[in-house]
Amino acid sequence: MKLGPLNHVGVATPSIADSIAHWRDVMGATRIGEPFDMPAQGVKVCFVDAPNCQIELIEPLGEDSPIQGFLKSNPLGGQHHVCFEVPDIHAAKAEFEAAGKRVLGEPRIGAHGTLIFFVHPKDMGGMLTEIMETPKH
Repeated sequence: MKLGPLNHVGVATPSIADSIAHWRDVMGATRIGEPFDMPAQGVKVCFVDAPNCQIELIEPLGEDSPIQGFLKSNPLGGQHHVCFEVPDIHAAKAEFEAAGKRVLGEPRIGAHGTLIFFVHPKDMGGMLTEIMETPKH
């Protein structure tokens, strides 16, 4: 497995609107995408462009959202995951599994429209890690 570029840092938030104001007014972000719903994943997402990666703001869509548990423990929100790019998602999944890492589910389409999967934080130094196939621009 070769470490690819950092694509984004996922930040869970109880309010994307409040988080957009923070990133714009406090951090000086000038390129902020429109929030959009991802019902299949139970989240609303918005990307904030930084010079070398993106911040992915993630708000729960309802009580069944997978990030509700995170927000119960961290009511103000906070860093949820990091995402690294790989050229071949299926080869990366096989390598993680061969190394004994717990891949959480099968590759599926993520917020960038490319295949993703997550690796359990207990196998990644305590950090939920998203692996994303490099977008084909």
